[in-house]
Amino acid sequence: MFTGIITDIGTIAELHQEGDLRVRITTGYDTAGIDMGASIASDGVCLTVVDLGPDWYDVQVSAETVSKTNLSAWSPGKRVNLERALRVGDELGGHIVSGHVDGVAEVISVVDEGDSTRVQLRAPAALSRFIAPKGSVALNGTSLTVNEVEGDVFGINFIPHTKEVTTWGDVAVGDAVNLEIDTLARYVARLAEVG
Repeated sequence: MFTGIITDIGTIAELHQEGDLRVRITTGYDTAGIDMGASIASDGVCLTVVDLGPDWYDVQVSAETVSKTNLSAWSPGKRVNLERALRVGDELGGHIVSGHVDGVAEVISVVDEGDSTRVQLRAPAALSRFIAPKGSVALNGTSLTVNEVEGDVFGINFIPHTKEVTTWGDVAVGDAVNLEIDTLARYVARLAEVG
């Protein structure tokens, strides 16, 4: 479980297809404090650490995960948002994020407004009903508040701090973004179906 508060920006160092995809990610985390088998959200995808070095960790990614996320576009040098798993007693500064990506949204507009940047995204049709104005979403692992929704298009506003401490300062039209809908929205919709 995660909060969507990004605590490091990692870099994809290597990718190898070995049955599953094996990825090496360099990090500023103290890897001496990371256990084998630990979960680290990498661009919002909960991945398991299978090997460690002084400034890197390796993960294995199943074909299922690659098919449901933007990881197929990962290549050496790509920067990714990182967050270590929530521990008991940690501050919950964002919202509850599972690291289980629901689909991929597409960036369709990027407009600077003062120091902030307004980004519009198109959600997959099957997920758009779960996105509500002033609700929460996780995009590439970042907990964000939805500004507006019109059909399958929704808008997010990025303040300067968020652009500096995440990869959102690099956002461009056409980017594929990992989308995790809010867990509460998922359960409310399910209750409405069966109620």
